[in-house]
Amino acid sequence: MTTNLAERLARDEQAGNHPYIRPKDAATLLILDRSGVNVRVLMGRRHMRHTFMPGKFVFPGGRVDATDSRVRAQKGYHPVVEEKLRKELKAPKSDGRIKGFALAAIRETYEEAGVFVGSKELDCPKRLGAGFDAFVDRGIALDLTPLRFVARAITPPKRPRRFDARFFAVWSDAIADKLADGRGPSGELEDCAWLTLEEARQKELPIITQTILTDLENRLQSDPELAPETEVPFYSFRQGDFVRDLL
Repeated sequence: MTTNLAERLARDEQAGNHPYIRPKDAATLLILDRSGVNVRVLMGRRHMRHTFMPGKFVFPGGRVDATDSRVRAQKGYHPVVEEKLRKELKAPKSDGRIKGFALAAIRETYEEAGVFVGSKELDCPKRLGAGFDAFVDRGIALDLTPLRFVARAITPPKRPRRFDARFFAVWSDAIADKLADGRGPSGELEDCAWLTLEEARQKELPIITQTILTDLENRLQSDPELAPETEVPFYSFRQGDFVRDLL
């Protein structure tokens, strides 16, 4: 993390004065298109009616629902990815909870951007679980193998909403289908678009999103295939400063 971003994150924290609340699990999906000269990422602008980050450009994602842990995935994580997800994890440490991180990111990507990440090559069960009926209707099974764990960030204390967010990345060839209008049924994201990393930086972004974009660009330079073994940045707030650890 650059000094400038670290200072902005720390300065932003000082504005909060809310009582302590435990962060809730959340997950985000960065879908990357490498078909052109420059890698592009799918982002959208949060609707202005939202109280949380209105008008900001973000990656699809959101809070992990309790039902996500019970959704049926035909294939699980790459073993190294799962191992990294278990690091620095407070109880409960169940397999279902860990599986639910990626499934929440996939579900939210459909709901917000109308994009189905999965496989039509695998047999799809007649029921996957809550929030995934549209996948069943299209015969799209859930395959977590292509997902890569690229970052984790915990919202600082003193905030009205706190999340322990896992950021996943996947190449766009994992897209099995899309809604025709280019938007998700929830209407939470507007102006969904494929942006180069440089174009994305020109948008109005949350500070943590800027940080993740910088990390992603650096990783693609040294690890263009997103190998599962690569260390994962983990941002948290300790003793008045944002700290960047590696998982």
